[in-house]
Parts: sequence; structure tokens; C-alpha cells
Amino acid sequence: MQLSDFDFDLPDHLIATRPAVPRTSARLLVSNGPQTVDATVGDMPEWLRPGDRLVLNDTKVIPARLTGARHRVGPEGPTSAKIEVTLLEPRADGQWSALLKPLKKVREGEEIVFADNFKATLLHKDAGQAVLQFDLRGEDFDGALAAAGAMPLPPYIAAKRAADEQDKTDYQTVWAEHSGAVAAPTASLHFDQALLDTLAQMGVTFTFVTLHVGAGTFLPVKVDNVLDHKMHSEWGRVSPEAARDIQDTKANGGRVIPVGTTALRLIETAARSGQIQPWQGGTDIFIYPGFTFHVADALITNFHLPKSTLMMLVSAFVGADRIREIYQHAVSKEYRFFSYGDASLLIP
Repeated sequence: MQLSDFDFDLPDHLIATRPAVPRTSARLLVSNGPQTVDATVGDMPEWLRPGDRLVLNDTKVIPARLTGARHRVGPEGPTSAKIEVTLLEPRADGQWSALLKPLKKVREGEEIVFADNFKATLLHKDAGQAVLQFDLRGEDFDGALAAAGAMPLPPYIAAKRAADEQDKTDYQTVWAEHSGAVAAPTASLHFDQALLDTLAQMGVTFTFVTLHVGAGTFLPVKVDNVLDHKMHSEWGRVSPEAARDIQDTKANGGRVIPVGTTALRLIETAARSGQIQPWQGGTDIFIYPGFTFHVADALITNFHLPKSTLMMLVSAFVGADRIREIYQHAVSKEYRFFSYGDASLLIP
């Protein structure tokens, strides 16, 4: 299985840099077996039915991009250096793994100042990353980060424009609850409360799970043989209640439909025994053609990067030949791609 098997040509102008407004006006490509239908997210009730259960990732994206300064007094007087920080993963006792740019401008033990009351000390460097100790914790840290931080837009958007205040709303789901992600579960960005209410009224139910999406989701695959790729790990949790509700839906003949690849990867991690169970921990599950799905009956997802692990996942879900047809159709019809782009409903 070669990386080139998951490549396709994508015109640059199809990469979305802002979301559709309102959220439900985004386009929705419905793949129902061999059938392809062009719709909008607002049409989703036509494709779902009573007894279906949507699985939603309730992680909350933190404004993980910070700009600060390192100050130093040397023989020639005081000097400063601008330091850009991207938070990656929380550790114990107020510490964070982070990317620093430029990393070489900060020594271990030095302080980076983001605001008068918001600072971090570089504890140590390891393999191109840093571990920072912040001077604030808990709600004080959350408040300072909200004031000083910017949303960590994906590289393909950040290369075109800087994050702004609008992204703090746009790059967050309406049901976000548990802080910890540095990337959004982007298929979920298409839902607003009105659509959720409409689905609930027609008998669709919802289950919330948590997977804190990490920056590793944007790492490129660098091996020619797909099976040699090492997946990044992300923390997730499927509660006993969530597992029970999903089991009940399956038993009653309803469809379990994860919204996004993050929700799908998490519930399939929790179901490696063949049936979903309560689960918590780090998952590095790698889904590629040949994978056996135990839980997901359909999938709502955005359109993914060429040669990415998510292209491999959707190829596994509906078949490699079928996904090539879907993506050729999406490009020809000028669907908008990636995090702020349009959506698809994949029904094998």
C-alpha cells in the first residue's frame, strides 16, 4: 500500500480560509452507496432517520498560539527577542509541551513574557520541542490564555492569513466543553443549535465523547509504504454512559454516525474487542484499507489533504475506488476543502 495511492490534484483556490456563514449553508456531498448527491448541511435531516445516533466530540480548542518576548541583560546591555509559542499538550503542575520559534533564542531557565501577568519559564528542550512552566494555573491560566492567545489555525490556512478574533468563534464547535485540543474536530463546525434541535425533534439522538485533537493531526506522512507510518497519540475518553447508549442504538437497529474522523477513531479504539466499551487513555489507532469497523455505520466528515492518514481512513470506510470517485466529483463541482471547507456524509 503506497502513499501515492492516496494522492489527488487539488487546485489551491479550493482551500477554504473562512467557513460558510451560516454554518449550515456549507455544501454537503452525500455518498449513499454508489449514489452521489449534492446538498447542503441544512439538508441533513433528509438523510438521517429516527433512531440514528450522532457521536459528537466535545473537546474544546484552546487559543494555543502565543506571541511573547525573551528579555536578557548582557555585557552590552538589555536585549529582547520575539518568541512565538504553540502549545501542544498539557503536563502536570502547570507545565506544557510546546513549539518555540526560534527555539535557539531561549535558554533553559529563561522567562518568556506574554503579558504583565502572564509568563512562562523554559524548563528544558527535547527533540525540537520545549517544556514550559507557566506562572498561572486553573481558571487564572485559562483567562490569561483567552486574552493573549490566538486560535491555532491549520498550517494551510495560517500560510494564507493570520488568526483573528472571529476564529475564536468559527474554529470552535457549538457544544465544545472540555479544553485541551489544539485543532478543531472540523466536521462538527457545520452544526448550529437550530440544526441540532431539528434533528432531535425528528428522533435523532446524540452521544458526546472527548478526543483532544493534537498538532500531530497535521503531520505529513513521510514514508512511501503506508504501513511504515507511525501515528501520533491523542488522549480520549468514552464514558460508560456513552458506551451503553451506543450499544443500545446498535441493538435497536439504529445507525451510529460519528461526526468527524476524531469521533470515529475514538469509538473504534474503544471497540477493538468487537463491541464498544468504556475507555480512556491515549490512542494512536491507524485506520487504512483493510480495517474492520465495529461501530460506525456512516460518517460525517470534511474533505481531507492528499496523501494524509485521513484520506486513508475514508478510503477504508467506503473503499479506495469509491473515495477517488467522490473526490473527483468534489473537485469538479468546486467543493471547498479542509478545516473551513464543506462536508460529506459517507454511507457505505
